Amino acid sequence: MTPVRLIALYLPQFHPVAENDEWWGRGFTEWTNTAKARPLFPGHYQPHVPADLGFYDLRLAETREDQANLARQYGIEAFCYYHYWFGNGRRILERPFNEVVASGKPDFPFCLCWANETWTGIWHGAGNHILIEQTYPGEADHRAHFDSLLPAFADRRHITIDGKPVFCIYKPEKLPDARRALDLWRSMARAAGLAGLHVLGVSADGKWAPEANGYDGKICQPLILNRPWVSKRQPIKWLKRQAAIIAGLPTFHPAAHFVSELEALRSLPYEWHPCLIHAWDNTPRSGKNGVVLRGASPEQFSRLINAALDLTSRYEPERRLIFLKSWNEWAEGNHLEPDLRDGCGYLRVLGDAMAVGEDSQR
Repeated sequence: MTPVRLIALYLPQFHPVAENDEWWGRGFTEWTNTAKARPLFPGHYQPHVPADLGFYDLRLAETREDQANLARQYGIEAFCYYHYWFGNGRRILERPFNEVVASGKPDFPFCLCWANETWTGIWHGAGNHILIEQTYPGEADHRAHFDSLLPAFADRRHITIDGKPVFCIYKPEKLPDARRALDLWRSMARAAGLAGLHVLGVSADGKWAPEANGYDGKICQPLILNRPWVSKRQPIKWLKRQAAIIAGLPTFHPAAHFVSELEALRSLPYEWHPCLIHAWDNTPRSGKNGVVLRGASPEQFSRLINAALDLTSRYEPERRLIFLKSWNEWAEGNHLEPDLRDGCGYLRVLGDAMAVGEDSQR
């Protein structure tokens, strides 16, 4: 086993904002969907009720400290906060991370993932209704965007590779003229006294190559949750042949599929980092149109993390990044934070794997 850098994706949604009040009702957060969820078929685990951290509010510094302490306890090095910039300075959900930067607390490493996609009502049965459109107005907007992020990039807590702050882009193929835009950002970073930027694109597309598009590397998102058929109600036999994942299908072992998916990536000719998913159930958002990863358990996740540890050993230690999807996506059943059923079970898997790795290096 090889010690790695575990980076947990972090949703900064758990606090009220004016936009969500307007769209979904006053006081709406992801807790609203999480708490109202109900089982949709026999054996369906819903609702997920938070344990140790409770139904928190991310405006509270104490909550953010508790999250960091819990993550650190189980070997997670950093949070990768989702960041929203829709163009022309339009932002949303920025308060928690802004307060992390401004206060210097928690003293816990971080990076950012630009979630550059249009927000629609798709998860609420209104897929054609655009809530906020993702736009790319041009160079002036790229400069303004970089300037807004510079305090974070310059923060001593920001994780780096080769001394360069790590920045992730969720939809790299959507960024127009990406090489030009990213070269601009790198030059601005150097002008600000930084070593540059190390930019990673998040993608499940096997044909998308980072270096050819101006990126430094790729975060390989699981294929199974990015198929267009997931929401199309295809015939059950066809779905079962493609992958046994959808509400109501028989239980299967997701780790077996994900491990083979990881192994298939071993020979990619560029820098890539695994993005591991331990569980998934977005029925709290989407109801019967949701997707459920059945058979998920800490035991299955243990197989997946061990496979990822083996694959990352090909890199020097600084580049052994494993992204975890996710720390707190409660309405997608995709949270490492403890709940009443599994407690800290998934976190213990991570802690145990990291402990074994550290022992093997002594």
